[in-house]
Amino acid sequence: MVITSDRTSAPPAPDRERPIPFTVATTTLSGAPCVCARGELDVATVPVLAEALEQLIRRSAGVLVVDLCDVDFLDSTGINVLLRARALLGRGDRELLLACPPGPARRILELTGVADLFAIADSRDSAAASLLPRSA
Repeated sequence: MVITSDRTSAPPAPDRERPIPFTVATTTLSGAPCVCARGELDVATVPVLAEALEQLIRRSAGVLVVDLCDVDFLDSTGINVLLRARALLGRGDRELLLACPPGPARRILELTGVADLFAIADSRDSAAASLLPRSA
């Protein structure tokens, strides 16, 4: 499932014509349910991610991955939806894993002091590898 929001929150940056449309897709990563976000995650677009997360949390089990590798902006409403998903998963003794490389989204998580509340992988590949069972 791919959901696109035609809502953008900011005027185009001087170095690009238009902001990247915000999209959310659901998939699997190493067998785990995964929500992949792309674009700017802010007050205008966060409802799209919140809905996708709520649906996937209800119909899945185990670790849930949120792929933020292609998110180029994250505001407090985006952080709030991630914290809410983490809390919902925690009630079911489940975990939330963020695939979030060093960059704008990761920097905001670190600056706000919430990065330590999440399991964070530096890439999709490292998130996928962390989900695989370890051999003895």
